[in-house]
Amino acid sequence: MPAARHPLSHTMTTIGIIGAGHIGSQVARAAVANGYEVVISNSRGPETLAELVDELGPNARAATPAEAAAAADFAVVTVPFKAYEAVPVEPLAGKIVIDTNNYYWERDGRIDVLDEGLDTVSGLLQQHLPTSRVAKGFNHIAAADITTTGTPAGTPGRRALATSSDFADAAQLVTDLYDRFGFDTVNVGPLADSWRVERDQPAYVVVQNREELVANLAKGVRTGAAAA
Repeated sequence: MPAARHPLSHTMTTIGIIGAGHIGSQVARAAVANGYEVVISNSRGPETLAELVDELGPNARAATPAEAAAAADFAVVTVPFKAYEAVPVEPLAGKIVIDTNNYYWERDGRIDVLDEGLDTVSGLLQQHLPTSRVAKGFNHIAAADITTTGTPAGTPGRRALATSSDFADAAQLVTDLYDRFGFDTVNVGPLADSWRVERDQPAYVVVQNREELVANLAKGVRTGAAAA
């Protein structure tokens, strides 16, 4: 395992990861490399994660989604969007939840409020988790890039990622996590504006520095069913 680039002081922070697909696995790799403890889960059971946990090393373990949520100091939800209502609510009460989800209607089925531009992906998760503080994160970067394109703070042209939340502390947590992983941050603002970093918008899954990300966010166009 690579040495932690940013050793955490005092007690180790535990990240509960709900979803162990491409993004979840990569967030887990970046987290353990940066001194976090990881409890990772999926819908198929902890035993199916044995190979990944073995790779991640002693600071990672597999659990059920409810167990990962309960163990978390903060959580990352990275499930197919159609399954977001299965995310456990009570164990995440009072916690910050980073939402990596994207709406792919081809996989998730049509969701009218998203097709019509009346809500956002992360806004729907926030409604599902009313006692948690949801922030958008890691939704507009290719999974492989999470562990390969980060650079130290101050690097010219450092890649930037967006976050969005209705809670300042949640947006700040994502900002701090991005920085540890090697990325600058642009805060889009409240979840109502997080559509600017959703699928098919100019800021979605392109390599961009802070200035370029700000410009791409500004180019976003809210579309509804009539314009689809």
